[in-house]
Amino acid sequence: MNGLLIVDKPGGITSHDVVTRVRRATGEKSIGHLGTLDPMATGVLPLLLGKFTRLAQYFGSSEKSYTGTIRFGFATDTYDAEGQPSSEPRPLTHSLEELRAMAARFQGQVEQMPPPFSAKKIGGQPAYKAARAGETPQLRAVPVTIHEFVLESLAEDTAAFRMRVSAGGYVRSVAHELGAAAGCGAHLASLRRTAAGAFPLAEAIPLDEIERLAAANELEMRMPHPRAILPEMPAVTADLQTAGRLRNGMQVNLPDFSTAPMVRIFVGQRDLIAIGRRVAGTLFQPVAVLG
Repeated sequence: MNGLLIVDKPGGITSHDVVTRVRRATGEKSIGHLGTLDPMATGVLPLLLGKFTRLAQYFGSSEKSYTGTIRFGFATDTYDAEGQPSSEPRPLTHSLEELRAMAARFQGQVEQMPPPFSAKKIGGQPAYKAARAGETPQLRAVPVTIHEFVLESLAEDTAAFRMRVSAGGYVRSVAHELGAAAGCGAHLASLRRTAAGAFPLAEAIPLDEIERLAAANELEMRMPHPRAILPEMPAVTADLQTAGRLRNGMQVNLPDFSTAPMVRIFVGQRDLIAIGRRVAGTLFQPVAVLG
């Protein structure tokens, strides 16, 4: 099975668990996810299946959108509700408007410190392994762009928010740092990803439904059309001779695309066979061949 599948991930399982269940349901061994979701988080988790896993490198810069809640009053070691308290309980003394003013400081390009319990690599090992062993991971701040961070409401000690952030940004870190700014500590209480790049929650399929559809041989009909994937690249339909050259890794002329840096190359309407990179003029080199 080749294509992209947009999963509505349930809470309480890892992204790897989702891959395992989809692998079991579809019989497709080659599956990869685009952007990990923490176990407590729900929402959009795109998966690439079969030959489409070769396209993963072209999704790395996709921004993500979220809704969720932040609980004020104490911080945790994981920066979310699954961790252990790491600060003394303190009451929230700020109004919603005051918290909104603090939240505004986090928008734009910022240097963000990843959570100690995260998949960020240190010497080839994920930071969470050191954190679980009781060590303090030597993490470095990384540049991320928070395009939107809005606190929508406040009920007692819990604020509802929405956020849109660049790839690699941690919502947990924002919650933790906002709590520090408020002087009482805070942690991420709930999180739902509402979009990953071009893929919205409206197109996501619950995991249980995916398993039902796969059992009924109806899953492929619910997957996005191949021409809807990577829409920022123009699409061109190749003839059989050109397709043969591409499959052998040879350069080809695509005269309709003399300025596009990258193109998707199809045979027919659905068969995506390659991603081509412009070498010069109308000459393109296949950089990812799907067959």
